[in-house]
Amino acid sequence: MKILLVEDEINIASFIERGLRESGHEVVTACDGLQGWELIGKERFRLLILDVIMPGMNGLELCRKYRAACGYASPVIILTALGTTADIVNGLEAGADDYLVKPFSFAELKARIQALSRRTRDEPESSSRILTCGDLTLEQDTHRAVRNGIAVDLTVREYRLLEYLMLNQGMAMTRQSIIRQVWDKEADRNMNIVDVYVNYLRTKIDREPGKKLIHTVSGIGYRMEA
Repeated sequence: MKILLVEDEINIASFIERGLRESGHEVVTACDGLQGWELIGKERFRLLILDVIMPGMNGLELCRKYRAACGYASPVIILTALGTTADIVNGLEAGADDYLVKPFSFAELKARIQALSRRTRDEPESSSRILTCGDLTLEQDTHRAVRNGIAVDLTVREYRLLEYLMLNQGMAMTRQSIIRQVWDKEADRNMNIVDVYVNYLRTKIDREPGKKLIHTVSGIGYRMEA
């Protein structure tokens, strides 16, 4: 598969790049987050490996921007020396699929790549473009939502919020993670805005009693689940 490696430590980057190529992968390497973001705008990658602490743009910011722009079709592995529970939670909330702490063995990295690739290699390219939750469908290409055969008109912000919840359905998403993903640079905005927009969505897609898809998780945020 074609892999983007974003790592500012030359020795580590060379070590990973060599191992990946020997394993049959095509590797494109960037030395910082800004260069990685530039490459994402030019090429399509099947998997990303991102360091966290880098000049210009760190790996978590790059991961968030990538998810907002490209969705969740390609897995992301965070590779970093930061290994506390809080660090791992931050990485996963930024949109990463896996988190590997330095120092590490290449055999472990290779195994994690193989595990992630098994999730996507047999899926058709278009499979990630239509999201479903119960009788609700969301077309990512057209931004068209349909619930029980009835079209739902969404604003741009409502669409982004619904898409984020559907991409992470079954999981309790915090208000902080929602506002980071849906409101981007406006992350200092009052958290109440999340509740306001969830209510907007509920009036459009959760009108029938007993068939609610957006659930409140007390003290945390919201979960999308049929």
